[in-house]
Amino acid sequence: MNFHTAPHTYVSSVHIFVENLERSYDFYTEIIGFKLLDKSENQIRLSVDGNHPLLTIEQPDDVIAKEGRTTGLYHFAILLPNRSELAKAVLHLSKHQWPIGSSDHLVSEAIYLSDPDGNGIELYADRDPSKWQWQDQQIQMTVDPLNFESLLSEANSESTWGGLPSKTLIGHIHLHVAHIEEAERFYRDALGFDIVSRFGGQASFLSTGKYHHHIAINTWAGVGAARPASNQVGLKHFTINYPTEHKRKEAVNELRKLHFTVEESDGLLFTTDPSGNSIILAIN
Repeated sequence: MNFHTAPHTYVSSVHIFVENLERSYDFYTEIIGFKLLDKSENQIRLSVDGNHPLLTIEQPDDVIAKEGRTTGLYHFAILLPNRSELAKAVLHLSKHQWPIGSSDHLVSEAIYLSDPDGNGIELYADRDPSKWQWQDQQIQMTVDPLNFESLLSEANSESTWGGLPSKTLIGHIHLHVAHIEEAERFYRDALGFDIVSRFGGQASFLSTGKYHHHIAINTWAGVGAARPASNQVGLKHFTINYPTEHKRKEAVNELRKLHFTVEESDGLLFTTDPSGNSIILAIN
């Protein structure tokens, strides 16, 4: 089942700030496996299929290093089409001695790493949705050790890493927010996502169409965390795709009804969550 196309609402792309554009380009192409889509003086768009940008990296003027304990990006998650591709990615990262973390979430298997500037990245593969466990509209997820022996058995001796495959997607985004309840109100009541899991009052996971999560929010940077500087390494904005213009208009109306700002710039609709995370509201 594809949770990242109509009739679902989902995260389709991410735009981040970096300190050194060429260094980040090398990392995202040689280590992660994106392909160049196009570039300008201060930004590069990256793709997997040569048509649709999934990640944009930008070096703003007077950029400053990433600081801790602010709202913004915790990680963006790259969804691989199958377990074999995740296994090949693990072997590739090991070959380059790039440090990783890992976890088995029941619904998925994941590895975690950071880019040269500290922007968080997850690479993951979903388990079959028929094996996900739901109870009272809440999905069961864990943070268990990843069984590397089992995972790497998927990568036979003839498997070679060829970068990110063409069916790779942005699976979800995970954000630091200042307050969970106000962020839930924004993403649930205004943007139309369902809360499908909560973790100890410190994190919530939201989705449409009974995915395990398209968006996650947490207060692990501190309750009441400040917004980052506008030129700081981290998230510039991310894009949420709605299945129809009608669905997007519903979201825009709810945003304004709840006193959130919606602005148009260069033909795009932007809004900002209560913690300062900027979002483009797009249509499939």
